[in-house]
Amino acid sequence: MRRFVVRVVGNAIALWLETLVFAAFGARAALHVSPYGPDTVALVLTYLLLGLLFGVVNGVLGTAIRIVAFPLYLLTLGLISLLVNGLLFLLVAWISDLLGFGLVVGGFWWGVLGALVLAVLSWLIGLLLRPLGGREEA
Repeated sequence: MRRFVVRVVGNAIALWLETLVFAAFGARAALHVSPYGPDTVALVLTYLLLGLLFGVVNGVLGTAIRIVAFPLYLLTLGLISLLVNGLLFLLVAWISDLLGFGLVVGGFWWGVLGALVLAVLSWLIGLLLRPLGGREEA
């Protein structure tokens, strides 16, 4: 359970850093997060909920897609994963929009770029937070 919480927090931090990166390059309209409330607590909870939503969508739907599309992954030498991750990123944005808060993405290619940046940032943050997750016991 602790590992799951660390991953959700890692995803939330990575998403926060990603929005800062997009804003720094002048692409805030292409990708940003709209919190459900005006205060800082609402913003932090929005990032945590988005981190949870990313984990669930990627864990359930992303795994199913990777299993079913395995021959396509082999055929394209894994490049199709960029498109799949972009679509999953857009799916999270759509679900969060239905909930009334969350991720706003400007289009498909911004979603692909956002998924790529999020993957790199999540990997880096995962390396830093790995000691907090502890070992999985069998």
